[in-house]
Amino acid sequence: MVNIFIIVAGAGLIGTQITRTLTTNNHDVVVIDIDQGVCEAVYAETGAMTVNGNATNIHVLKEAGAAKAEVVICLMGSDADNIACSLLSKSLGSSRIIARMRDPHYEHAYQEAGVTTIINVADLLLTRIITEVEQPKVRKIMTLSEGKAEIYAVVIPATSRIVGKKIMEITSDPDFPKEVVFMGIFGKDGNFLIPRGHYIIQGDDTVFLVSKPEHITQAAEIITKVK
Repeated sequence: MVNIFIIVAGAGLIGTQITRTLTTNNHDVVVIDIDQGVCEAVYAETGAMTVNGNATNIHVLKEAGAAKAEVVICLMGSDADNIACSLLSKSLGSSRIIARMRDPHYEHAYQEAGVTTIINVADLLLTRIITEVEQPKVRKIMTLSEGKAEIYAVVIPATSRIVGKKIMEITSDPDFPKEVVFMGIFGKDGNFLIPRGHYIIQGDDTVFLVSKPEHITQAAEIITKVK
């Protein structure tokens, strides 16, 4: 897994859970929170670097390293704070910004602030944010069985190691999760088909996978890894 430098702005319940997962996955994480006690607790539990301050302050964001962060995740308590943090992070050069939106009336404001992924609080899932961080090419299409499984779309890079391989070869890889199933292929020729095991993956194919949320990152890493 590629190591990513991530800033998490807001160490509430979700922010702390995300930090815990990201540090476990060996990413470099800096957490910003206005509460000194929360910062100390997060550092003690996860080992993540913390900055005590308000993430809507450009000097605090600079101290945290927003100018070189690959991803900024805005999880503060209000839409106004998350929008301000997103806007300032963008001005410092952050190209990928994920933000939690509480009120859908603010969606356009989030877009204008440079947010690349808006997570609606109504369907907020930890796995959704982790997937957006680690696998930005993965798109969730549909939720099945009340969240027990999801349908995801993944674009296969032209230089992926699986280009030219049959689906049965990919799924027989011991590292490929057995819980993940290829359910559809949308080819670059514009045709959609239900694949069988002998289908040969082409570059720029969009593959549709059925997976439990906790397995999609591993599957996506395998099918998008370049030669």
